[in-house]
Amino acid sequence: MSADRPEELGAFRERVREWCRTEIPADWRQAQTGVGGAEFVAFQQDWFQRLRRAGFAVPHWPAEYGGGMSVAQQIVLYQELAAHDAPRLVLAFVSVHHAAATLLGAGTPEQRRRHLPAILDGEIWVQGFSEPGAGSDLAALRTAARREGGEFVVTGQKVWASGAQYADWCLLLARTDPEAPKRRGISYFLLDMRSPGIEVRPIRQATGDAHFCEIFLDEVRIPAENLIGAENKGWQVAQQTLGAERGLTMLELAERLGHAGFRWLVEEARAHGDPVVDDRLAALEIELTGLRALCRDLVERHEAGTAGPADASVVKLFYSELLQRMTDFGAELGAVGAHTVLRKPMSGGWESGAWVLDFVGSWEWTIPGGTSEIQRTIIGERGLGLPREPVVSS
Repeated sequence: MSADRPEELGAFRERVREWCRTEIPADWRQAQTGVGGAEFVAFQQDWFQRLRRAGFAVPHWPAEYGGGMSVAQQIVLYQELAAHDAPRLVLAFVSVHHAAATLLGAGTPEQRRRHLPAILDGEIWVQGFSEPGAGSDLAALRTAARREGGEFVVTGQKVWASGAQYADWCLLLARTDPEAPKRRGISYFLLDMRSPGIEVRPIRQATGDAHFCEIFLDEVRIPAENLIGAENKGWQVAQQTLGAERGLTMLELAERLGHAGFRWLVEEARAHGDPVVDDRLAALEIELTGLRALCRDLVERHEAGTAGPADASVVKLFYSELLQRMTDFGAELGAVGAHTVLRKPMSGGWESGAWVLDFVGSWEWTIPGGTSEIQRTIIGERGLGLPREPVVSS
């Protein structure tokens, strides 16, 4: 089927709409608010398999692994899932995007055969990149791996690892050559989270959630066949992993913000009947329209190979800071309204309608994947060709 033809794309949109009407649980937000970890995992796994049976779980994967949708179809799919307020694939996000992109881009045939079907069956992955003192400056990581025969022995600490308490496998960066320049001595591993020597500690956040975790590694042994890419060349592989945050993942988030999030904001504003409120609402709607158009344009140009080196940074910066402005406005409007609640649904996103919690949570979006300051530096240097920032030696 050629989804680029308007009539076929329209038929595909109608099929997705009908599926959404029958398959999205009507009360999932209420049912997922305040649940424990086991209930959250069970719901997420069930939702993933519903999407899988429909062919909607991994549309961006190659056809031989269960994907194969055109970019136009993927855009329609995410638009309709957002419009119908579908749950997010919170638990499988790293698995279907970061792990899959890494395996497809740098994995061996055996690694792909082992893990891609397992991800479709529900294998959960976590990203073990950031460390205390090596977050935005990821290349400063200090987790060390030394080779002993057919194994690597790893000791160190990771932090801000989303969903680590539920994970089966970890995408792990560790330093294998302490004498090399910091970007050249890093290797990339596939780590079985059931290995001896691993301790996971959830981090309680200001919103009450605990989806971030610390991972402690004490003499953890990783078979050499779990090295992905060449030894000491992990930095290059990591760029493929981080690249999975671009494009369609941002499109999905932008569409969700523009649909459910904005609808609730309009409902909150109606109770005020204030022209100043209406004016701010109109300004936000203009920004949301621009964000959604930017995301669609980025996806199309990325597929065509014409995306610029800083375009993804523009989208990430715009989304994260618009999210803050929008949730801040919602918190102002809803401070005495019905949406001032103390919990938000586990399977939702950053647009739950619990405005105070949404606003507090929105600040994390200006940090992961590169802080707003880093995004502006990338835009200036790579996008506008400005002089590079001076490197300050410690």
